[in-house]
Amino acid sequence: MPDTTALTPPICRGCGTQYTAPRPDCPVCLDERQYVSPAGQRWTTLAELREAGHTGRFEEEGPGVLGVGVTPQFAIGQRALLLRTAAGNVLWDCVPYLDDTMVRAIEDLGGIDHIAISHPHFYSSMVEWAHAFDAPVHLHEADRAWVGRPDPSLHFWSGPTHRLTDELTLINPGIHFPGSAVLHWSTGDGALFTGDVINVCPDNNWVTSMYSYPNHIPERPTAIRAASTLLSTYHFDRIYGAWWHRTIPTHGNKTLTRSLDRYLTFEESSLPTP
Repeated sequence: MPDTTALTPPICRGCGTQYTAPRPDCPVCLDERQYVSPAGQRWTTLAELREAGHTGRFEEEGPGVLGVGVTPQFAIGQRALLLRTAAGNVLWDCVPYLDDTMVRAIEDLGGIDHIAISHPHFYSSMVEWAHAFDAPVHLHEADRAWVGRPDPSLHFWSGPTHRLTDELTLINPGIHFPGSAVLHWSTGDGALFTGDVINVCPDNNWVTSMYSYPNHIPERPTAIRAASTLLSTYHFDRIYGAWWHRTIPTHGNKTLTRSLDRYLTFEESSLPTP
């Protein structure tokens, strides 16, 4: 009987990235923006996650925005967002888990026409999702090296912006990763989808950005300033972060500006003497 283990794409338990074939290490976790658990590098597969009882989780997160996640929480624990737009459904960011029940539930909503991902920490099982829905995955060219499972479904864009549809524009703010992306939805009062490239804080009143969140490495002030200037040219009332219910409900532009200004104030000046 042939050995089929090499045909089962492994998934890193630390970050959720899926790779083409078994390997001893996970480059995403070895990078200084992530980490390897003290228990060492560990792997799983979609089949093992299904057998362990993981299932999909769906919750409305805003007007025309459905949260898509997994329970129990796995790896980094992010949730994706399904945007139901006039030009079809777009999946923003991705999660490592997928099963037939999740596929049927999303197909009942019209399927997925495009997948767009903010940065390598959320590449996860993007090829599985692309195959399940016959959807292209849009990634910035600057982060091509982080792809763990190359596939024809991956489409790379370059430059500061990429128009996905008449309503949706991918923007490269150049923070967290060189090829990081946020997604602007121009319909209505506007919305900005940021993953944790720009992280919505727990009180849903502020945002921030870091080069590394788990290792507490701040982002460069020059990069923060450039991102703030670029994003100020877009109007958005709401900001959707990477985690469940992390949403700025209104005054998104003002919140982004005052949050990044606060970041720069602390990063560029000395703290007062007690």
